[in-house]
Amino acid sequence: MSTHARAPRTARTPVQQAALIVGVVFLLVGVLGFIPGVTTHYDTMEFAAHHSDAKLLGVFQVSILHNLVHLAFGLAGLALSRTASQARLYLLVGGAIYLVLWLYGLIIDHDSAANFVPVNTADNWLHLVLGLGMIALGALLTRRRDGARTAM
Repeated sequence: MSTHARAPRTARTPVQQAALIVGVVFLLVGVLGFIPGVTTHYDTMEFAAHHSDAKLLGVFQVSILHNLVHLAFGLAGLALSRTASQARLYLLVGGAIYLVLWLYGLIIDHDSAANFVPVNTADNWLHLVLGLGMIALGALLTRRRDGARTAM
């Protein structure tokens, strides 16, 4: 029988909880992208090319690279949710990256070699929502009611 007392756990801040949840969702999406059935036309999946007809949930075009990026974003979310400042940074920078990816998807021809991620119209809209949502979470969850940013 141990008599050592456990150190008290500090509660996660809202921004840390948000980063953790976003990270878990990205991990889940990354794993689901590798599961036949959840990903339709799984046998056409390529490493990185617009020729991949594999679609997560039959809607979002994916490739091995696309799924690996989701897994990396998920792991980053888990790791960076440890502190409020890192969680905020994850959400803001991650959101900015997704907005750049949204612009990329709008600019490139989806049937060209430039579509190496690959993305389709459904991905573009999802990237816009993800980018705006992550930035909103990072910004709004670190503000006090009087509008000043909380100390990190």
